[in-house]
Amino acid sequence: MKDVTQLTEGWSLSHEGALLDARVPGCVHTDLLAAGLIPDPFMGLNENDIAWVGRRSWTYTHTLGAPGNLAAPQAHERTDLVFDGLDTAARISLDGRELGSTRNMHRSYRYDVTGRGGELRVEFASAYDEAAAVRASTGERPNVYPEPFQYIRKMACSFGWDWGPTVVTAGLWRPVRLEHWSTARIAQVRPLVTVDDRAGRVELRVDLERTAQGADQPLVARATVAGIEARAEVRGDAVTLVLDVPDAQLWWPRGYGEQPLYDVELTLHTADGADTGSALDAWRRRVGFRSVVLDQKPDEHGTGFTFVVNGERIFVRGVNWIPDDVLPSRITPERYRSRLTRAAEANVDLVRVWGGGIYEDDAFYDACDELGLMVWQDFLFACSAYPEEQPLRGEVEAEARENVVRLMPHPSLVVWNGNNENLWGFRDWEWEDKLAGDSWGEGYYLGLLPRVVAESDPTRPYT
Repeated sequence: MKDVTQLTEGWSLSHEGALLDARVPGCVHTDLLAAGLIPDPFMGLNENDIAWVGRRSWTYTHTLGAPGNLAAPQAHERTDLVFDGLDTAARISLDGRELGSTRNMHRSYRYDVTGRGGELRVEFASAYDEAAAVRASTGERPNVYPEPFQYIRKMACSFGWDWGPTVVTAGLWRPVRLEHWSTARIAQVRPLVTVDDRAGRVELRVDLERTAQGADQPLVARATVAGIEARAEVRGDAVTLVLDVPDAQLWWPRGYGEQPLYDVELTLHTADGADTGSALDAWRRRVGFRSVVLDQKPDEHGTGFTFVVNGERIFVRGVNWIPDDVLPSRITPERYRSRLTRAAEANVDLVRVWGGGIYEDDAFYDACDELGLMVWQDFLFACSAYPEEQPLRGEVEAEARENVVRLMPHPSLVVWNGNNENLWGFRDWEWEDKLAGDSWGEGYYLGLLPRVVAESDPTRPYT
């Protein structure tokens, strides 16, 4: 089985020639707060006093290969260094050799570090400097605030909003780990969950990555849900398994029924190990069986907009969710649960994840699954004209594909939405004349994003 080593300890952050202890996951602000070097940004006008933090570059260091996190254990053929979230423009090097660079807070990154060790350095540029470089390349675009958030794939409200402070973060905001594996690993799983009357179906579309030694080795994939098992031989790098659940219990929004959830487990084996229970890798999620349609047929008032779940028209009582903290690494599963429970107790049945924030942690959607809170998920564009040129266009597509696949197991997720207020901006906020034909995001909202949803997650509507 694949071995995982979490890299939570042993990190340092350089500050004025000194090294501070760094907490991972975390960010520069949380480390400076812990060291007593900056005041609480939520108090008084402290956000102005700490504005310098977001305008500097910062470097995290860690010794890879120290006891407890060896980079090349002999039991495995391959070791990957995996970052679940880097905020935002970073250069990563190991023992003086560059592994890669990043410019997107909303993606994960993976690097082959087999047999390597030494000083791991993650050097973050100022988000302002990265945004300025992109703006110089793409040209100016209008927005509603005097901050450059449309030029960088970063939580827009880091740069302030009408309800929150300007705290421009940098850091390792989601977990970092080493994954040690052999032969093959499960790279991606797209679970298409559908139901026809009470007949449920889980279709697992699985992509694999193999080592050089395991390139031609026959493999077996096995999956189970609700006591149903499927098994398939894998000769290449992809396989599909279908599990039919004949009498599935339906998942309902709160107030319309219960929220039964089903454990799905997928395991990958060598051909000679498929019957012994020894697995190369495993993937586990919970799913719920429900249908969702967005009814937009014309009616006597104009165009309808009604969610229909399991054939039942739902009266939506919705709220808007902004990030629970301007320092998102501080948000815990318990905080998610507390906030969302309060929403449910207030008779809410839909939570809309706003486009100026983040794709939330799975703990957010897990809580919504259990509480029966439907989720409207914005793609992360808000109140601005966004350039469609490179380097942003490739980042937007990669980010969208990764997060659609990550979030699609959750039955609470009922709709993907392209942006927050940007069509209004183009038509009603005088952007059209200022743009004079320059790109502003229309190609994302009416082309790229609906195509990604249609290709990756056709079980849900896009608007």
